[in-house]
Amino acid sequence: MGVSRHFPVMSEEALFWLVQDDGRTYLDCTVGYGGHAEKLLEASGPASRLIGLDRDAAAIAASRERLARFGDRVILIHGHFMDLKQHLAVSGIGQVDGILFDLGVSSPQLEEPARGFSFQGDGPLDMRMDQSMSGTAADLINRWPEAQLADAIFQFGEERFSRRIARAIVRARERHPLATTKELVSVIEGAVPTNYRHGRLHCATRTFQAVRIAVNQELDCLEPALRDAVDVLSPGGRLCAISFHSLEDRIVKHTFRALSGKDNPALLVLTKKPQVPTREESDGNPRSRSAKLRAAQRVSKEGHS
Repeated sequence: MGVSRHFPVMSEEALFWLVQDDGRTYLDCTVGYGGHAEKLLEASGPASRLIGLDRDAAAIAASRERLARFGDRVILIHGHFMDLKQHLAVSGIGQVDGILFDLGVSSPQLEEPARGFSFQGDGPLDMRMDQSMSGTAADLINRWPEAQLADAIFQFGEERFSRRIARAIVRARERHPLATTKELVSVIEGAVPTNYRHGRLHCATRTFQAVRIAVNQELDCLEPALRDAVDVLSPGGRLCAISFHSLEDRIVKHTFRALSGKDNPALLVLTKKPQVPTREESDGNPRSRSAKLRAAQRVSKEGHS
């Protein structure tokens, strides 16, 4: 399962903000392979409990194994954080004391070629975090109009050669549908200038990120989910979000700012600027380098809808 290779990013910082005392209830909105959840349960004492959500059934199965020793202190649910209020209600939980969002794709997902998240190996163009959903990366790549593809690659990938890449994809799929990650990488390499092809960042990085975000509609559901999370936080409870690219971080920042505004604020922002990983963590786990953590605390619920 490769779970041992999964290191939770910025776990010490997350624990610092989230763990206040024993007997608390935590919601891990992206429990993944259980790394943060394990540390939270260890650090928060035997009376605490954790509800873990994830869209990825394979991640839930891995977490169940990893967190088995905590017994009934853990409830794991295969579901989307967009529906966190319903998931909590079904579990009989009205409010929680700490909430964690660890956004983006996990190492085990990237390292499994059959999932199609990475351009490093060769696998089907899938990229669905929830494989019970319809609409794969191949569907998007082969069906979206050129302008829509270009816009998505530019907006979600911040890719300056988005138009060239979209045009090349459309030309390639006219010959035959693109089915694998290697085929898509090959098209991208052929579309971009030579010096960009051999730059510090792999030339397919931004396009793959954009396609993944589009397939999973990652940005659309983030602000509503953060607002719902604030609604279920107990007064004094804390919310922590770890993001891995500027678009996610911007949504977290603006949502926190909106909810901590002067008129009847629901939140107190605890991190004036986002925290970033320590030098040691960045060196030891290169995937943590782009991480940014923001934390906020629930103020009174009076008048807040």
